[in-house]
Amino acid sequence: MDIRYRTDVQDDSVLGALGLGDADLIVAADGINSVMRRKYAKHFQPDLDVRPARFIWLGTKKLFDAFTFIFVENDTGVFQVHAYRFDAHTSAFIVECDEASWRDAGLDKMDAAATVTWCEQTFAPWLDGHALLFNATHLKDRPWLQFTRVRNQSWHHDNVVLIGDAAHTAHFSIGSGTKLAMEDAISLSKAIGEAPDLEPALRRYEDERMVEALRLQNAARNSMEWFESVRRYIHLEPEQLAYSLLTRSQRVSHENLRLRDARYLGGVERWFAGTPSHPGSAAPPPMFTPFTLRGMTLANRVVVAPMDQYSAVEGMPNDFHLVHLGARALGGAGLVVTEMTCVSAEGRITPGCTGMYADAHTSEWRRIVDFVHENSPAKICLQLGHAGRKASTKLMWDGMDEPLDEGNWPVIGPSSIPYAPANQTPREMTRSDMEKITAQFVRAARMAEWAGFDMIELHAAHGYLLSSFLTPVSNHRRDAYGGSLDNRLRWPLEVFTAMRAVWPDAKPLSVRISATDWHAGGVTPAEAVAIAKAFHAAGADIIHVSTGQTTPDAKPIYGRMYQTPYSDMIRQEGGVPTIAVGNITDFDQLNSILTAGRADLVALGRPHLADPHWTLHAAAAQGYGEQWWPAQYRPGKQQLERLRQRERELQENAPL
Repeated sequence: MDIRYRTDVQDDSVLGALGLGDADLIVAADGINSVMRRKYAKHFQPDLDVRPARFIWLGTKKLFDAFTFIFVENDTGVFQVHAYRFDAHTSAFIVECDEASWRDAGLDKMDAAATVTWCEQTFAPWLDGHALLFNATHLKDRPWLQFTRVRNQSWHHDNVVLIGDAAHTAHFSIGSGTKLAMEDAISLSKAIGEAPDLEPALRRYEDERMVEALRLQNAARNSMEWFESVRRYIHLEPEQLAYSLLTRSQRVSHENLRLRDARYLGGVERWFAGTPSHPGSAAPPPMFTPFTLRGMTLANRVVVAPMDQYSAVEGMPNDFHLVHLGARALGGAGLVVTEMTCVSAEGRITPGCTGMYADAHTSEWRRIVDFVHENSPAKICLQLGHAGRKASTKLMWDGMDEPLDEGNWPVIGPSSIPYAPANQTPREMTRSDMEKITAQFVRAARMAEWAGFDMIELHAAHGYLLSSFLTPVSNHRRDAYGGSLDNRLRWPLEVFTAMRAVWPDAKPLSVRISATDWHAGGVTPAEAVAIAKAFHAAGADIIHVSTGQTTPDAKPIYGRMYQTPYSDMIRQEGGVPTIAVGNITDFDQLNSILTAGRADLVALGRPHLADPHWTLHAAAAQGYGEQWWPAQYRPGKQQLERLRQRERELQENAPL
C-alpha cells in the first residue's frame, strides 16, 4: 500500500505523475468544494444550493458539557452559537446569523481578528473568560462562510466515486457530516468486497447510500432552515422556543421527547394547556386542548380536511355526504370541513361537485349540519369556492383535471391561459364578471348561515379561481387586478370582504391559500406571508396553509408534514393563526406541530378517509380518557382503552 500525505491533487490528471495512473478506483473524498465533482459535473449532475445565512467556525478552551445553543438578540439582529465538545481540550464554537443581522452588525466589513473580538464580547457571558480561537488563516480577510447544500444525481462515473461532502452535505446543526462520510466508506468497502466487478459494486453502493443520505439531508434541511429563520422564533415564550428547537428537524417528535425526558415533556404539556405546573399534575395531550375562534370554541385541535367526494348531482349533497361528514363528526374531530362547495354551476370542478347556489341546496346542507350538531360536539365548516380555469373536468377516478368527454361548459380565469394543454382556454374575466361572482359568493355565505354552518372557509388555493388571481403563474393581467401583489390580491380581498360583511360577527371565517406554487415563477415566501396578513387584516380568523396545485409544471418536495413549514412561516412571521395540512398522519405529529407553535389547528385528510374515528383512536392510544365518545359507542371505548393500556404496559416492560 502506497500512502501519500500532504500531496496536492487537483484532479485525477496528475495521478500519472505520482505513479498512480493505473488506479482501479479513485475515491473522491475531497470535500464540499470537490475538484473531482467539478471535473465530471456532466456525469455527476451536482445541485449546489448556497444558503443565505453566514457562519464562522471558531474554537475555545471552554469545555461545554453538552451540545449547547446560545441565542443573542441585540439592536443589530439575532445571532446564535452551536457549541460542542470537540476533544478533551477544545470545544467547537460556531457563530451563525442571517444576512441582515450580519450586515447590520458590520460583520461583513470585519476581518478575522475583528470578528473574533466582536464574538468574544457578544458571547462573553457563556465563555467564562476564555478566548475564541481561529485557525483558518486562508480566510483571515473574509472569515465568514455560507453553507452549501450538495446533492448529486449520480455518485460514480467510470472508476471515480464520490463519498462524504463531495457527494452530499448536511448542515452542521445536526452534526452529521462525519457520520455520513464514515458510513459511505463502510458501505463502499462492503460493496466492493461483495461484488465481482467494479461497476455493479459502485452502483450497489450508490443505491444503498443515496436513500439514507437523502433522509438525513431532509432532516438537516429542516434544521438548517430553522436556524436560518431564528429571527421568527426568538420572541416565542421560552418553553415553546426550546421545544421548537428540539423538534426542528422533524426527526425528534413529541413522543420521542417523552422517551428521552418524560418529566421535561410533562412540564411543556402543562404549559401548553395552561394548567398548574407542579410535577404531579397531568395535562391533556396538546391535540386535545380547546381552541376558540370568535364565538366558536372547538373541543380539540383536530380538523377533518376538506376532501372532494365527487358524489353530488346538480350540486345537491345527498345521503353519501350525510354519512361521510356525519361519521367524521361522530369520530371525535373538533372541526369538520366540507369539500369545496361551488357558488355556481359553472364554478364546479366536476359534475359531481357540491354546490351552494340553489334554494334546494340549503335544506340538504341543513340536514347534514343538524345531524352533526345533534349527535356530536363537533363544529362544521362550509368551504366555498369557484373552480375557474380548472372547472368542467372529469371525476377524479375518471381522469384528474382532464376535460369532460362531452357536456363541457365555458371556463373563466384572470387571463386566457389554460391550466394544462388539454384543458379549455379560459375567457379572461371582465369587471362585470368579478362583480357577478362576488355576488355569488355573498349569496352562498347567506345560504350557509341559513343552513346553520358554524364557520366558512374561502378556497383561495390550488389554482381555482381566487388562487389563479393570487399567483403570477396564471395571472398575466395588465390592469388593476394583475402585476403587483397588491393588484393580484385586489379582487380576492373584495370577495372576502363582501362575505365577511354578511357573515355573523360571532362566526369565524377561514381562507385556504397555496403558500407556494412549487414553481420558480410563482408566489414567493414573502408574498405568502403578505397574502395571509392581508386576509387576516380584512377579518379572516385563521389561514389554512396548503401549497401547489396551481400549475402542472410544479415540482413539489414531498415528505412527512411537507407543508407544515409554510404554516410555521406564516404563523410566526405574519402573526396569523394557521391550520397545518399535508401528509400529517399520526397523533405524534399533531402534538409536535401544535406544541412547537407551527400551527393552531391540524387538518388530516386521507387518515380520516381510512378511519372516520381517527380522533377517538388517537385518544385511546395516548391514554386520554376525557375525549368525548358517542354514548352508543362507549362499550367500544372501554375495550379499546383496555387494549391500548395493555400494549403500553408491554412496551414499557419490554427488554431493551
